[in-house]
Amino acid sequence: MSKVVIAIGGNSLIADKQHQSVADQYAAAAITDQHIAELVKAGWDVAISHGNGPQVGFIMRRSELSRHELHEIPMDVAGADTQGAIGYALQQNLINDFRAMGITKPVATVVTQVEVSAEDPAMINPSKPIGTFLEEDEAKRRRDEEGWSIKEDAGRGWRRVVASPQPQRIVEIDVIRQLIDSGVVVICVGGGGIPVVTTENGDLQGVAAVIDKDLASALLALEIDADMLLISTAVEKVALNYGKPNEEWVDKLTLAEVKQYLEEGGHFAEGSMAPKMRAVVQFLEGGGKEALITNPENIERAVAGETGTRIVR
Repeated sequence: MSKVVIAIGGNSLIADKQHQSVADQYAAAAITDQHIAELVKAGWDVAISHGNGPQVGFIMRRSELSRHELHEIPMDVAGADTQGAIGYALQQNLINDFRAMGITKPVATVVTQVEVSAEDPAMINPSKPIGTFLEEDEAKRRRDEEGWSIKEDAGRGWRRVVASPQPQRIVEIDVIRQLIDSGVVVICVGGGGIPVVTTENGDLQGVAAVIDKDLASALLALEIDADMLLISTAVEKVALNYGKPNEEWVDKLTLAEVKQYLEEGGHFAEGSMAPKMRAVVQFLEGGGKEALITNPENIERAVAGETGTRIVR
């Protein structure tokens, strides 16, 4: 049976600023889950990862607003909180879908730690956007008053940025493998995993950082020997020269072409498609067979070869 890792964007759980509540995100998860359930019905073994940037941002903001009365929430703990909450929404919706479809299939969420290096240069060069999009004045106010690092994000607004070190090891990978090999749909590596480092005495310790969920998903796909890495995002296909007059939507790319376009620059926006394409490169260079990029509503059609952008070696 074929294995697929499906990486869901954290922003895909939030339709717009008017639909950010827990109930709204649960409803968005339900829509994505319906398409994933169809893949399971078709015979795929599935592992699901997800983003959590906006959700961690919400938790951190609540913590900031209530710090006069309650203890603040460390970023690694906020990551663990979102793994549980988003995992719960995806897990429950899938269970309900399977029941409606007459499928007997267990689903489990694994709170996942991912080891990074304390010496990673990214630890002193914050680059990963988290939280909601802000107007420039508001972002700069928080930079000045609260010590944030901020950055303009792909023309969509300003966001807080934190360290984004490279994922090196999925701590719970043996458990994840056992679950998938036992026929369980596993939700794991949420938000790229809870970033941890190994201390001098060999203990694991959480750090204030965010691991790119697409890079972590590529690592996950390699570790479980997945046949496909499917990255679910806001667009149906990948575009070259995105947002320009000569914009071109593409059906298929090779690894060599993706590396060339990344090197040229200008095709894939940072904070948007560029990290996804780097994750695809990591997966294919590591021995992965193929990657697929599309939006949630076209997951089944893309796997069937009807849409999406397929990247092969």
